[in-house]
Amino acid sequence: MKFLNRVSILPRWTIALFDSLILVYAVVIGFALRYNFDFTAFKTYSLADGLLLFLCCGWVAMGLSKSYLGIIRHTSLRDGVILAKMILITAVLATVSNFLAVHVLGYEWILSSAVLMIASGVALMTLLFYRMIIKELFGFIKHSKKDIIPVAVFGAGEAGVLAQEVYANDNQVKKRVVAFLDDDPHKAGKVLSGAKIYLGLEILASVATKYKIRELVISVQDLSPNRRRQIIDECLRLNIHATIIPPVKEWINGTLGSSGIREVKIEDLLSREEIGLDNEHVKQDIEGKVIMVTGAAGSIGSELVRQLKIYNPKQVLLVDQAESPLYSLHTEVNSQGLEIELVPLLADIRKRKTMARIMSKYRPQIIYHAAAYKHVPMMEEFPEEAIKSNILGTRTIADLAVLNHVEKFVMVSTDKAVNPTNVMGASKRIAEMYVQALNDAIAETNDSRKTRFVTTRFGNVLGSNGSVIPLFKSQIQNGGPVTVTHPDITRYFMTIPEACQLVIEAGVMGNGGEVFVFDMGEPIKILDLAKRMIQLSGKKLWKDVGIEFSGLRQGEKLFEELLTTSEKVVETHHPKIMIAKVKKVNFESIVNKVEAFKVLLHKNSDIALVSHMKNIVPEYISNASRFSFLDKMELKQ
Repeated sequence: MKFLNRVSILPRWTIALFDSLILVYAVVIGFALRYNFDFTAFKTYSLADGLLLFLCCGWVAMGLSKSYLGIIRHTSLRDGVILAKMILITAVLATVSNFLAVHVLGYEWILSSAVLMIASGVALMTLLFYRMIIKELFGFIKHSKKDIIPVAVFGAGEAGVLAQEVYANDNQVKKRVVAFLDDDPHKAGKVLSGAKIYLGLEILASVATKYKIRELVISVQDLSPNRRRQIIDECLRLNIHATIIPPVKEWINGTLGSSGIREVKIEDLLSREEIGLDNEHVKQDIEGKVIMVTGAAGSIGSELVRQLKIYNPKQVLLVDQAESPLYSLHTEVNSQGLEIELVPLLADIRKRKTMARIMSKYRPQIIYHAAAYKHVPMMEEFPEEAIKSNILGTRTIADLAVLNHVEKFVMVSTDKAVNPTNVMGASKRIAEMYVQALNDAIAETNDSRKTRFVTTRFGNVLGSNGSVIPLFKSQIQNGGPVTVTHPDITRYFMTIPEACQLVIEAGVMGNGGEVFVFDMGEPIKILDLAKRMIQLSGKKLWKDVGIEFSGLRQGEKLFEELLTTSEKVVETHHPKIMIAKVKKVNFESIVNKVEAFKVLLHKNSDIALVSHMKNIVPEYISNASRFSFLDKMELKQ
């Protein structure tokens, strides 16, 4: 046993030797059965010649089929087919040799047809049998180790069996599938590859106790997000490590390895049902057109590019001032071999001459404006930058869109623009007001080439740059503590692909002037999110990784909103997209107020800038901010 434990792969010569001995054994059995164990007949019918012929033909067949190259402890159905092929070649060669010996050379039959058939059958069965025995022996040695981890698989289908085989065949992974769980009542009680199938999730607790299960692999490929959450939550409750088999498209070269069974990510818990898009309508709107994406190298911008490319636009202009991320995005999308012209443009949206030159040269027909500063504490520290980019930068792109007769301008906004409590949110609300007022102003003209402005408003996106998710991951990897600003703080969350799908769909739906808000689901408590992420990482809360409350950051509020108290929504044909009925703004008034920022920026006074923002957006009340005193001054007045 110790010897087998040390040997991971039998040498090829050893396998070839074993196979040769079995061929000899098969011929002896063939002779014995054919002549009713009359051993005197062995001399009469030349057993030695038959052995030599069958063995020589077998060696040739081994060389042709490469049957000795297989790793025995990983024997599978494919190996059985190769062995059958080897035996068939052996039988054919022996038959041809017999024919030539009798009809060409004039010899007697060396190996009768009956002996050949018996020997071939015995050889095939024995070759398969001894391989399976050795495979099971290796498996027994591996699974008899004390440090083996008992694993359950949710889903007794093909992917579940594959997971079982992956763990059984990988000598480096000390795991063994001991039970299956499945929602199909027809499978309950049956045994799959030695492991019993149990019905449903409710029995997991008793199965975990019975088999001392420490890990559950979710193998069902078409599992609904709601059911996946139920399974993961139950694993967290029972302190069972949850893993998941990703979709087939994510397997390496179409093959699942032990490294391919990945950890459950927080996105798996927060994702929702797949969004149904009117793909044909979207394609008609985008196909063959020149598209510009500002902030193309950012989290939202880059995903917009990835999704837009499938609708076959003529050209996609990638505008961003971040050199390395822009280069990476261009390289990534370009390497996919699509017949779409991608134009990386290293440019700053705040520079009007640069952007005017770009628009004049490329003539974009649709603009997705995702460029913005978005980090709340950073903008609270540097309000002039939020004003330059989020307000004046947006104005620059919007004005140039009108001058260059862009068909549609889709602005990416945020829920922080609703009843803003920080500079970032207020700057985005002012940008919303400007593009809406501009849309209303040009709508009254007779220009048939007027630009339609559409605003999309949504909450936090999972995994975006600066999101709480990457921060928590980093803190957990470093042993903690995980820092949560307040025990009651909640946020809306949406995955980046989901948000971008809705931005594209809303852009197609918009006729101009709408503020689209997305169904963000239920708000999530950040403290609960932190706890789940710690558990999903395999750490024990408070023992391995703790949680600390750092206090609200500047400008941060406890609860996000998608609408103000005065705003109402109108449903659209898409269940996840609604239109907010936002108060109209006079265009000349907002132009004058935005223009005033240029004068205030020269004064180099954060107080003056933020005070002016509060005048434009009366509902902007600072929270936990150095600018809170401005609100108190207004109350006194």
